[in-house]
Amino acid sequence: MKLPAEGRLLRIFVGEADRWEGRPLYQAIVEAARHQGLAGATAWKGFIGFGANSRVHTAKVLRLSEDLPVVIEIVDGPDKIEAFLPALDEMVQEGLVTLERAKVIHYRHRTKKDGS
Repeated sequence: MKLPAEGRLLRIFVGEADRWEGRPLYQAIVEAARHQGLAGATAWKGFIGFGANSRVHTAKVLRLSEDLPVVIEIVDGPDKIEAFLPALDEMVQEGLVTLERAKVIHYRHRTKKDGS
């Protein structure tokens, strides 16, 4: 797959405890991005953060939070990202979604030398 040099970075901020159709929301978003043929997605779990309600979520040693912040990043061309936004709008009931330009330098996969 070849990405255009002028891509888009979609960043979604949700909570670890957020759900979509019985699954973790971050997992559902990554799977939906894959199903829609987007170039790639990564979910990152944070160890401290807060959102619109200003409630701090943290992973302290003595008190493990069950709702740590999660950020999902998806990069692809502008058209493919725009086409994904309606599905994302339906899935994210609480959180933050940002979109910014991204200059794509490389998008490569490893090639196997032994043919397997």
